[in-house]
Amino acid sequence: METPCPPAAAVGFRLSVMMFLEFFVWGAWYVSMPGWMGVANIQGLGGWAYTVGPIAAVISPFFLGMIADRFFATQKVLGALHLLGAVAMAAVPAAVAAANRPVPDSKDAFFAHPFILLLLAHMLCYMPTLGLTNSLSFHHMSNPEKQFPLVRVFGTIGWIVGNLVVGGSVSIPECSLFGVHIHGLAATWIPDGAKSPAQFYITAAAGVLLGLYSFTLPHTPAPAAGKKASAREVLGLDSLQLLARPSYLVFILCSFLICIPLAGYYSRAFLFVSSAAPTNAMITMSSGQMSEIVFMLLMPLCFKRLGVKWMLGVGMLAWVARYGLFSAAAQDKVFWMILAAVLLHGVCYDFFFVTGFIYVDRTAPREIRAQAQGFLVLITQGLGLGLGAQLFTKLVDHYSTGPTEAKVLDWHMIWLVPAMFASFVLLAFLSLFKESRPEPAPPA
Repeated sequence: METPCPPAAAVGFRLSVMMFLEFFVWGAWYVSMPGWMGVANIQGLGGWAYTVGPIAAVISPFFLGMIADRFFATQKVLGALHLLGAVAMAAVPAAVAAANRPVPDSKDAFFAHPFILLLLAHMLCYMPTLGLTNSLSFHHMSNPEKQFPLVRVFGTIGWIVGNLVVGGSVSIPECSLFGVHIHGLAATWIPDGAKSPAQFYITAAAGVLLGLYSFTLPHTPAPAAGKKASAREVLGLDSLQLLARPSYLVFILCSFLICIPLAGYYSRAFLFVSSAAPTNAMITMSSGQMSEIVFMLLMPLCFKRLGVKWMLGVGMLAWVARYGLFSAAAQDKVFWMILAAVLLHGVCYDFFFVTGFIYVDRTAPREIRAQAQGFLVLITQGLGLGLGAQLFTKLVDHYSTGPTEAKVLDWHMIWLVPAMFASFVLLAFLSLFKESRPEPAPPA
């Protein structure tokens, strides 16, 4: 006898908790990691550390499409992957200490360092869960268009909380607000904050919690049970027919190119903000996700008024402005410029990535829609970010002077180059993307 479905509100709450923990696991180390790497004297591995995620993003479609989607219930796969990923993350500090292989300069970096191998193991487990949490949510929603955004926003909140927790402290100065005196507040729970190895243990603990919690989620059978799989289908190669449409080809190429400078924000922005910001850098960085919540709520109104082309264009323009503000603020450490650049994250992410997913959904025929979305993720989160992580490391090396132990970074040029690159991509997109109404399907 089938178990009756729980009330929608109860399911929504359980899915929201899942999303919160899912992105807490990612946010608790991804931004703060460079701080600890400097203390551990392995800062030269930064390029590889931010390349393992894209590598996992390329590999995970095989796992999802050929194994997880066909043989196991989604909630069980989700739980097992998070438990395995937690083990890898918990082992990071001890493995690095035991290896005693410092890598202070990126010229000495190599892939087979224990730190990189453990990060790769964790990301190989984590990346498939991004798709699994989405598919599990959709399976238990009667109206995904309305219900999913309300569940997914808890993922952004989880990322923010993860940032704040590993930041290790909070400080509010004594001040007056609208005539009301506010006493100062200071609290510290991790003395070294983002420089502490505690971030890896916190991530591992959250992974164990989510892993165990996943087994309690509503049963979600394998969505493609009994179907045969092919590498062509899993990689989304059937969706390549869409590249026959000029506008879609421009969209894919510009999506790939714009993700190259994005890798620099993920891998170096925390270090830059730490060197320039007068407050806790993790709090400053998490304000970008706070703005993401605001702009996510504004998107329907903006989409109606601007349409696909200008939504994507505004998203790209925000990336140009972000790097431009970083570059302009670098010499004098102008904090309001730095904060404004971080706050642009909501526009950068929502207006470009979310609009891109909507554009693909509107453009692709129903039978290859999922493949087209997967191909977009492979191009952006996989190839774009992967190439960007390596190129940005070379860019930083080029604009660094002095001995390894006391390098001076020319942050002005380090941020000016991606600003110029993103400007080129923006101009190319606005000039070449001509679609104003649905195009006819390409010939078979």
